Amino acid sequence: MAATQLTASPVTVSARSLASLRASSAKFGTLKPGTLKQSQFRSFVVRAASVVAPKYTSIKPLGDRVLVKIKEAEEKTMGGILLPSTAQSKPQGGEVVAVGEGRTIGKNKIDIDVPTGAQIIYSKYAGTEVEFNDVQHLILKEDDIVGLLETEDIKDLKPLNDRVFIKVAEAEEKTAGGLLLTETTKEKPSIGTVIAVGPGSLDEEGKRQPLSISTGSTVLYSKYAGNDFKGKDGSNYIALRASDVMAILS
Repeated sequence: MAATQLTASPVTVSARSLASLRASSAKFGTLKPGTLKQSQFRSFVVRAASVVAPKYTSIKPLGDRVLVKIKEAEEKTMGGILLPSTAQSKPQGGEVVAVGEGRTIGKNKIDIDVPTGAQIIYSKYAGTEVEFNDVQHLILKEDDIVGLLETEDIKDLKPLNDRVFIKVAEAEEKTAGGLLLTETTKEKPSIGTVIAVGPGSLDEEGKRQPLSISTGSTVLYSKYAGNDFKGKDGSNYIALRASDVMAILS
Protein backbone atom coordinates (compact mmCIF):
# COMPACT_ATOMS: atom_id res chain seq x y z
CA MET A 1 0.00 0.00 0.00
CA ALA A 2 1.47 3.35 -1.01
CA ALA A 3 2.38 5.84 1.68
CA THR A 4 0.43 9.06 2.03
CA GLN A 5 1.97 11.78 -0.10
CA LEU A 6 1.37 15.38 0.93
CA THR A 7 2.79 18.52 -0.63
CA ALA A 8 4.05 21.49 1.32
CA SER A 9 0.96 22.94 2.94
CA PRO A 10 0.68 26.44 4.41
CA VAL A 11 -1.02 26.72 7.77
CA THR A 12 -2.26 30.15 8.86
CA VAL A 13 -3.81 31.05 12.16
CA SER A 14 -5.06 34.57 12.90
CA ALA A 15 -4.20 36.32 16.15
CA ARG A 16 -7.89 36.45 17.04
CA SER A 17 -8.23 32.68 16.60
CA LEU A 18 -5.21 32.06 18.83
CA ALA A 19 -6.58 34.37 21.48
CA SER A 20 -9.93 32.57 21.36
CA LEU A 21 -8.26 29.18 21.72
CA ARG A 22 -6.20 30.33 24.71
CA ALA A 23 -9.21 31.92 26.36
CA SER A 24 -11.28 28.77 25.86
CA SER A 25 -8.86 26.55 27.75
CA ALA A 26 -5.31 26.45 29.00
CA LYS A 27 -5.30 22.68 28.58
CA PHE A 28 -6.84 20.47 25.89
CA GLY A 29 -8.33 18.26 28.57
CA THR A 30 -10.71 20.98 29.79
CA LEU A 31 -12.36 21.67 26.43
CA LYS A 32 -16.06 20.88 26.34
CA PRO A 33 -18.28 20.12 23.30
CA GLY A 34 -19.65 23.37 21.88
CA THR A 35 -17.05 25.55 23.63
CA LEU A 36 -15.47 26.66 20.36
CA LYS A 37 -17.51 28.11 17.54
CA GLN A 38 -16.97 27.22 13.90
CA SER A 39 -16.17 30.87 13.09
CA GLN A 40 -13.09 30.63 15.31
CA PHE A 41 -11.55 28.12 12.90
CA ARG A 42 -12.22 29.90 9.62
CA SER A 43 -8.68 31.32 9.54
CA PHE A 44 -7.16 27.89 10.15
CA VAL A 45 -6.21 26.63 6.68
CA VAL A 46 -4.60 23.29 5.84
CA ARG A 47 -3.97 22.33 2.22
CA ALA A 48 -3.00 18.78 1.34
CA ALA A 49 -3.18 19.20 -2.45
CA SER A 50 -0.90 20.92 -4.96
CA VAL A 51 -2.81 23.80 -6.54
CA VAL A 52 -2.40 24.19 -10.31
CA ALA A 53 -2.47 27.85 -11.37
CA PRO A 54 -5.34 28.94 -13.69
CA LYS A 55 -2.89 29.72 -16.52
CA TYR A 56 -2.51 25.96 -17.09
CA THR A 57 -5.42 24.47 -19.04
CA SER A 58 -4.63 20.76 -19.03
CA ILE A 59 -2.74 18.03 -17.17
CA LYS A 60 -1.13 15.20 -19.13
CA PRO A 61 -0.01 12.28 -16.93
CA LEU A 62 3.20 10.54 -17.97
CA GLY A 63 4.13 6.88 -18.24
CA ASP A 64 1.75 4.54 -16.44
CA ARG A 65 0.11 7.33 -14.45
CA VAL A 66 -3.57 8.20 -14.51
CA LEU A 67 -5.38 11.46 -13.69
CA VAL A 68 -8.57 10.91 -11.70
CA LYS A 69 -11.31 13.37 -10.77
CA ILE A 70 -12.05 12.48 -7.16
CA LYS A 71 -15.61 11.67 -6.21
CA GLU A 72 -17.05 14.05 -3.64
CA ALA A 73 -17.32 12.77 -0.07
CA GLU A 74 -20.70 11.56 1.09
CA GLU A 75 -22.50 14.27 3.07
CA LYS A 76 -25.17 11.96 4.45
CA THR A 77 -25.37 8.48 5.92
CA MET A 78 -27.44 5.76 4.29
CA GLY A 79 -30.19 6.74 6.75
CA GLY A 80 -30.16 10.35 5.58
CA ILE A 81 -28.32 11.84 8.57
CA LEU A 82 -26.21 14.86 7.63
CA LEU A 83 -22.52 14.34 8.40
CA PRO A 84 -20.11 17.08 9.54
CA SER A 85 -17.01 17.45 7.38
CA THR A 86 -14.87 15.77 10.06
CA ALA A 87 -17.01 12.63 9.94
CA GLN A 88 -17.13 12.30 6.15
CA SER A 89 -15.08 9.36 4.94
CA LYS A 90 -12.35 10.06 2.43
CA PRO A 91 -13.49 8.95 -1.05
CA GLN A 92 -11.67 6.07 -2.71
CA GLY A 93 -13.28 6.47 -6.10
CA GLY A 94 -13.45 8.79 -9.06
CA GLU A 95 -13.54 9.23 -12.82
CA VAL A 96 -10.52 8.78 -15.08
CA VAL A 97 -10.04 12.00 -17.06
CA ALA A 98 -6.61 11.40 -18.63
CA VAL A 99 -4.09 8.57 -18.97
CA GLY A 100 -0.38 8.35 -19.73
CA GLU A 101 1.22 6.68 -22.72
CA GLY A 102 1.88 3.45 -20.84
CA ARG A 103 5.16 1.75 -19.99
CA THR A 104 7.75 -0.55 -21.48
CA ILE A 105 8.40 -4.00 -20.01
CA GLY A 106 11.29 -5.78 -21.67
CA LYS A 107 10.81 -5.10 -25.36
CA ASN A 108 7.05 -4.75 -25.13
CA LYS A 109 5.10 -1.51 -24.94
CA ILE A 110 2.20 -1.90 -22.48
CA ASP A 111 -0.71 0.47 -22.88
CA ILE A 112 -2.90 1.51 -19.96
CA ASP A 113 -6.01 -0.69 -19.88
CA VAL A 114 -8.21 1.80 -18.04
CA PRO A 115 -10.10 4.10 -20.46
CA THR A 116 -10.96 7.73 -19.85
CA GLY A 117 -14.45 8.15 -18.44
CA ALA A 118 -14.20 4.94 -16.41
CA GLN A 119 -15.34 4.96 -12.78
CA ILE A 120 -12.63 3.43 -10.63
CA ILE A 121 -11.77 2.51 -7.06
CA TYR A 122 -8.18 3.15 -5.98
CA SER A 123 -5.98 2.30 -3.01
CA LYS A 124 -6.75 4.49 -0.04
CA TYR A 125 -3.37 6.16 0.36
CA ALA A 126 -2.21 6.14 -3.25
CA GLY A 127 -1.18 9.02 -5.46
CA THR A 128 -0.76 12.78 -5.14
CA GLU A 129 -3.72 15.12 -4.79
CA VAL A 130 -3.94 18.04 -7.19
CA GLU A 131 -6.46 20.90 -7.20
CA PHE A 132 -7.19 21.79 -10.83
CA ASN A 133 -9.94 24.21 -11.92
CA ASP A 134 -11.17 24.25 -8.29
CA VAL A 135 -11.77 20.47 -8.46
CA GLN A 136 -9.85 17.83 -6.50
CA HIS A 137 -7.93 15.37 -8.67
CA LEU A 138 -5.49 12.56 -8.01
CA ILE A 139 -2.46 11.47 -10.03
CA LEU A 140 -1.63 7.83 -9.38
CA LYS A 141 -0.04 4.81 -11.03
CA GLU A 142 -2.26 2.39 -12.91
CA ASP A 143 -1.23 -0.37 -10.50
CA ASP A 144 -2.80 1.63 -7.63
CA ILE A 145 -6.23 1.25 -9.25
CA VAL A 146 -8.05 -1.51 -7.40
CA GLY A 147 -10.80 -2.04 -9.95
CA LEU A 148 -13.51 -0.71 -12.23
CA LEU A 149 -16.98 0.10 -10.92
CA GLU A 150 -19.69 -0.26 -13.54
CA THR A 151 -22.58 0.30 -11.10
CA GLU A 152 -23.03 2.34 -7.92
CA ASP A 153 -22.74 -0.73 -5.70
CA ILE A 154 -19.29 -1.86 -4.60
CA LYS A 155 -20.34 -5.54 -4.83
CA ASP A 156 -20.07 -5.20 -8.61
CA LEU A 157 -16.42 -4.16 -8.52
CA LYS A 158 -14.28 -5.62 -11.32
CA PRO A 159 -10.76 -6.04 -9.86
CA LEU A 160 -7.69 -5.28 -11.96
CA ASN A 161 -4.23 -6.84 -12.23
CA ASP A 162 -3.49 -9.21 -9.30
CA ARG A 163 -6.36 -7.98 -7.10
CA VAL A 164 -8.90 -10.32 -5.52
CA PHE A 165 -12.33 -9.11 -4.40
CA ILE A 166 -13.78 -10.89 -1.37
CA LYS A 167 -17.06 -10.84 0.51
CA VAL A 168 -16.05 -10.93 4.17
CA ALA A 169 -17.56 -13.60 6.40
CA GLU A 170 -19.77 -12.31 9.20
CA ALA A 171 -18.17 -11.95 12.61
CA GLU A 172 -18.99 -14.56 15.22
CA GLU A 173 -21.86 -13.54 17.50
CA LYS A 174 -20.75 -15.80 20.37
CA THR A 175 -17.57 -17.12 21.93
CA ALA A 176 -16.78 -20.85 21.96
CA GLY A 177 -18.27 -20.92 25.46
CA GLY A 178 -21.57 -19.44 24.28
CA LEU A 179 -21.12 -15.86 25.53
CA LEU A 180 -22.71 -13.14 23.41
CA LEU A 181 -20.26 -10.65 21.91
CA THR A 182 -20.90 -6.92 21.52
CA GLU A 183 -20.01 -5.07 18.32
CA THR A 184 -16.85 -3.69 19.95
CA THR A 185 -15.60 -7.11 21.08
CA LYS A 186 -16.28 -9.02 17.87
CA GLU A 187 -13.02 -9.94 16.19
CA LYS A 188 -12.66 -8.73 12.63
CA PRO A 189 -12.89 -11.79 10.34
CA SER A 190 -10.04 -12.59 7.97
CA ILE A 191 -12.04 -15.21 6.07
CA GLY A 192 -14.29 -14.62 3.10
CA THR A 193 -15.61 -15.82 -0.25
CA VAL A 194 -13.94 -14.74 -3.47
CA ILE A 195 -16.49 -13.10 -5.75
CA ALA A 196 -14.17 -11.72 -8.45
CA VAL A 197 -10.50 -11.94 -9.48
CA GLY A 198 -8.33 -9.77 -11.68
CA PRO A 199 -6.65 -10.94 -14.91
CA GLY A 200 -3.29 -11.30 -13.15
CA SER A 201 -0.06 -9.34 -12.98
CA LEU A 202 2.43 -8.82 -15.80
CA ASP A 203 5.60 -10.88 -15.96
CA GLU A 204 9.04 -9.66 -17.10
CA GLU A 205 7.96 -9.96 -20.74
CA GLY A 206 4.73 -8.04 -20.25
CA LYS A 207 2.46 -11.10 -20.40
CA ARG A 208 -0.43 -11.70 -18.02
CA GLN A 209 -0.01 -14.44 -15.46
CA PRO A 210 -3.48 -15.74 -14.46
CA LEU A 211 -4.19 -16.02 -10.76
CA SER A 212 -4.44 -19.43 -9.12
CA ILE A 213 -7.40 -18.27 -7.00
CA SER A 214 -10.86 -18.83 -8.46
CA THR A 215 -14.23 -17.27 -7.74
CA GLY A 216 -16.33 -19.08 -5.17
CA SER A 217 -13.33 -20.15 -3.09
CA THR A 218 -13.35 -19.58 0.66
CA VAL A 219 -10.02 -18.07 1.61
CA LEU A 220 -7.98 -16.97 4.60
CA TYR A 221 -6.27 -13.62 4.02
CA SER A 222 -3.81 -11.36 5.82
CA LYS A 223 -5.65 -9.49 8.55
CA TYR A 224 -4.44 -5.96 7.84
CA ALA A 225 -4.15 -6.09 4.05
CA GLY A 226 -6.22 -4.46 1.34
CA ASN A 227 -9.03 -1.93 1.20
CA ASP A 228 -12.30 -2.39 3.07
CA PHE A 229 -15.72 -1.48 1.66
CA LYS A 230 -19.34 -1.77 2.72
CA GLY A 231 -22.01 -2.65 0.17
CA LYS A 232 -25.47 -1.12 -0.06
CA ASP A 233 -26.88 -4.27 1.53
CA GLY A 234 -24.65 -3.78 4.58
CA SER A 235 -22.25 -6.59 3.67
CA ASN A 236 -18.51 -6.07 4.11
CA TYR A 237 -16.07 -6.52 1.25
CA ILE A 238 -12.32 -6.32 0.87
CA ALA A 239 -10.08 -5.92 -2.19
CA LEU A 240 -6.50 -7.11 -1.82
CA ARG A 241 -3.60 -8.52 -3.77
CA ALA A 242 -3.50 -12.24 -4.45
CA SER A 243 -0.23 -12.43 -2.49
CA ASP A 244 -2.16 -11.40 0.64
CA VAL A 245 -4.36 -14.53 0.39
CA MET A 246 -2.69 -17.08 2.65
CA ALA A 247 -4.79 -20.22 2.17
CA ILE A 248 -7.85 -21.75 0.56
CA LEU A 249 -10.30 -23.36 2.98
CA SER A 250 -12.40 -26.42 2.17
